[in-house]
Amino acid sequence: MAEKEKSNALKARLPRGLVDRHAGAIKAADRMIATIRGIYELYGFEPVETPLIEYTDALGKFLPDQDRPNEGVFSFQDDDEQWLSLRYDLTAPLARFVAENFDQLPKPYRSYRNGWVFRNEKPGPGRFRQFMQFDADTVGAASPAADAEMCMMMADTLEALGIQRGDYVIRVNNRKVLDGVMESIGLTGPENAGRRLSVLRAIDKLDKFGPEGVELLLGAGRKDESGDFTKGSGLDETAIKQVMSYVAAQDSVGNEAAVQRIRASAALGTSGVAGVEELDQIATIVGAAGYGERIKIDPSVVRGLEYYTGPVFEAELLFETVNEDGQPARFGSVGGGGRYDGLVGRFRSEPVPATGFSIGVSRLMAALSALGKISVEAEAGPVVVTVFDRDRMGEYQKMVKDLRDAGIRAELYLGGSGPKAQLKYADKRNSPCVIIQGSDEKAKGVVQVKDLALGKQMSAIIADNAAWREGRPAQVEVPEADLVATVRAIVERRAGE
Repeated sequence: MAEKEKSNALKARLPRGLVDRHAGAIKAADRMIATIRGIYELYGFEPVETPLIEYTDALGKFLPDQDRPNEGVFSFQDDDEQWLSLRYDLTAPLARFVAENFDQLPKPYRSYRNGWVFRNEKPGPGRFRQFMQFDADTVGAASPAADAEMCMMMADTLEALGIQRGDYVIRVNNRKVLDGVMESIGLTGPENAGRRLSVLRAIDKLDKFGPEGVELLLGAGRKDESGDFTKGSGLDETAIKQVMSYVAAQDSVGNEAAVQRIRASAALGTSGVAGVEELDQIATIVGAAGYGERIKIDPSVVRGLEYYTGPVFEAELLFETVNEDGQPARFGSVGGGGRYDGLVGRFRSEPVPATGFSIGVSRLMAALSALGKISVEAEAGPVVVTVFDRDRMGEYQKMVKDLRDAGIRAELYLGGSGPKAQLKYADKRNSPCVIIQGSDEKAKGVVQVKDLALGKQMSAIIADNAAWREGRPAQVEVPEADLVATVRAIVERRAGE
């Protein structure tokens, strides 16, 4: 046997950490984004769009070294040897935009934007290299009222998307308070940067490991159920008690009590005291506006990005669902943000206050799908007009035009297959119905309209093939003049289902 000839075709493969999106997911995301946009505009925010690519040094978090930018961003050199990077969030590009157009923009400048962001990180379950965010920001307002408004707008957004009160909470903390805690336990200065980060990571694990687990991580370390050991921050007993006293404020009933417990938890220094006062103002504002039960002061909130300078917040979903292993699970955080007063000021000789919130579109969409509030299944496709007589293409196209003129999605089958394959094609397109007109139907001035969805339903109860062929269920013959009305009734019934 002759050796099989080798193929030179490229192997079709998707890079790690990326996903293809089908029509159902795209349309579901579009509906969700339209709802979010409506709330943001109700609050007076205006859209703005920035490019996917920025100069690397403008992004702020990652700066180029001698050879290439640090890990975390996708970067390349321009023809003038300038480093460019794909944006890793939507906030850093906004800071550049505001700084570049500062004199022309109203202050405060209230804007929103959505788009893809990119992380050059190791992908994993639920962790992608490309994902979509939807942000809103107020630049030029130093008052904690701007931070409170962000939290209230996020609560309104979640409810507009169908998430009930009690199924979510907006948690609020302040990086100044966290800095004050670090100062109180002696972890100041650049030499303690690593230990400060370790302490913050331990606090961030409160929901996952509980107070006992956090206490272990603050000390020597913690061993999990599998036996893996995580090295701790190495604090002494006095420092651990101070941190745990601060963290305990999250058990408070009501925001006023939480603020008082944070204020009494440790000697927070000038910065920490200022942070507590900002939390107090936020608690007062959201309480007066009727959001006190939905927005919670929580000292365990730790946002990862280094540019946060004041209040920080996270939107957390509280309802349980089932994971891939059939175990109860929570979606957790679906968005977050905070105050970043230093980011715009990097481009100017003056500080510029700013605060914002970012929604993780893909994660929130998965949560809404689990709640049954949004469907990512493919919607009904277009009506398909089949072709039985190739010399009558113009007449078939006229049928398609009549349907489109009536506002009905429709297409003419343009492939080269026969009748049976055309029906299979319409089924794959998820068409509500197909139009059939051969020479016999044309001579009588009629068309056959086959309701595909109804046909599937009836096929489940008609077991006899002969009866099926004889009855031709879900297929009706109507005059050509009644084509549009007949199809409209089928499409509307399908939409209602």
